[in-house]
Amino acid sequence: MLRWNLVQDVPVSFRLDLALDRNAPVPESAPAEKPGKADKKKKGAKAAPAAASPKAAANGPVPTEYTYVLQLDKAGERHLRMTPGGGAPEDAAFSDRGFIIDGLQGPARNLATLVLELPRDPVRPGETWSLGTELTTPDALGTLFRRAPGGERHNRVKLVSVTPGDNGEQVATLEYDLVEQFGGTLSAPRAMPAGARKGPRQPGAEGHATEVVDELADAPDAPTTTPQPGTELGATVKVTGKGEFLVKAGQWRSWEGTLSTALNGPARPAVNLPVGTYQARLTPVSAPQAPAAPQAPAAPAPTATPPAP
Repeated sequence: MLRWNLVQDVPVSFRLDLALDRNAPVPESAPAEKPGKADKKKKGAKAAPAAASPKAAANGPVPTEYTYVLQLDKAGERHLRMTPGGGAPEDAAFSDRGFIIDGLQGPARNLATLVLELPRDPVRPGETWSLGTELTTPDALGTLFRRAPGGERHNRVKLVSVTPGDNGEQVATLEYDLVEQFGGTLSAPRAMPAGARKGPRQPGAEGHATEVVDELADAPDAPTTTPQPGTELGATVKVTGKGEFLVKAGQWRSWEGTLSTALNGPARPAVNLPVGTYQARLTPVSAPQAPAAPQAPAAPAPTATPPAP
């Protein structure tokens, strides 16, 4: 059975390095919105400023490294501290097989799951299992998105072999093959019909109806970043990898893989790994060591006593 073997109050650290593969195809992005003819003919009209998408902040630079510190406390609880390069640390709790119980969201959770989660049950060479990853979340695109039928999805980790290692160790070789793909159409909000903002008519003098002016009728429309009606979009996220896990030591000897996320249209809010193709490599930073036994203080060296005068 593959399990993390932690020593109480002795942290174990790993570093995950992500290197952008510049030779890989550049992921597609949303096409630039072209101004309509009506907008060109309207004189004196001011262009409405583009509204900032709530997901735009997530499109910043991707950290090139993540540090994971695993620790077992005196109560038997397992804690994980994930620190992205140049960012603030995030804490989580995990089980003895590396399943994230609480903490971490989005890409941070998926990355931790890829390099930490082990099979729930005992496995033999040739058997497969799945990880608790969520590489895509089409629901994040809102209710105006209509997902097309089809798409590819599989989530497989395979125990390839278990071979003898040094000093009676056993080395388990694991292979990773995960794909999540979706597509569909994102519609624009239904336009409000002309005159819909006119106020109600109320009886006026001598029985004539008087229209109540709606002060919001002339207010400019709120800016929107929603694509034009019928915008097709989608995403494909792939993960392939290979790792060597030390069965008795209960930790990785090596882990490396390829993370690839390609977009078609403005589908960025629905993917939970960095956009692009990255080569990932996990490197042990420290190994658990038994705490040194306390040593008795050394006796003071004898000093010569000068003769009495």
